[in-house]
Amino acid sequence: MNEFSILCRVIGSLFNRQPQDPLLVPLFTLLREGKLSAQWPLEQDELLQRLQQNSDPQALAADYNALFVGPDCSVPPYASQWPEGKPEPEVRAFLASRGMPLGDAPADHFGVLMLAASWLEDQSAEDESAAQCALFDSYLLPWCGAFLGKVEAHATTAFYRTLAMLSREAIQAMWDELNEEAGDA
Repeated sequence: MNEFSILCRVIGSLFNRQPQDPLLVPLFTLLREGKLSAQWPLEQDELLQRLQQNSDPQALAADYNALFVGPDCSVPPYASQWPEGKPEPEVRAFLASRGMPLGDAPADHFGVLMLAASWLEDQSAEDESAAQCALFDSYLLPWCGAFLGKVEAHATTAFYRTLAMLSREAIQAMWDELNEEAGDA
């Protein structure tokens, strides 16, 4: 797994799953022990340290639910619920066309899109950069800035405010890298 994939997998998992989800225990353990920064490819030590200091999954559950869960959530995590976002069936069709295994959960969730970027990177198809550019350009970038800004504004915990900032910087760095690769091709 390369650096691009690690960024997408960590960010995607933290947005896609409830903080107390057993699958996130190893990730929260790395965060709490300060070991994630050793694997983190970007210079975001201050933000990672802030995540580390505020990484108690039980304390984060109420904020996660208020932000992202249910019809009354303050920040809908689905592209289809944002003016610039694409409809869920279009997102699903794009991901399915790339061979990504999809379950019944909505495919236009911010966390799922980040995990999809990781999946595309790990598949290493000949046209992976083109697929990633399409994912970012059409399905993620048009609405993720507004989404992350609203997360930052509505989060009651430092963890989710910091995660929004870290995600914004990481997505920009990945987009810059994708554009450089496309320019070199």
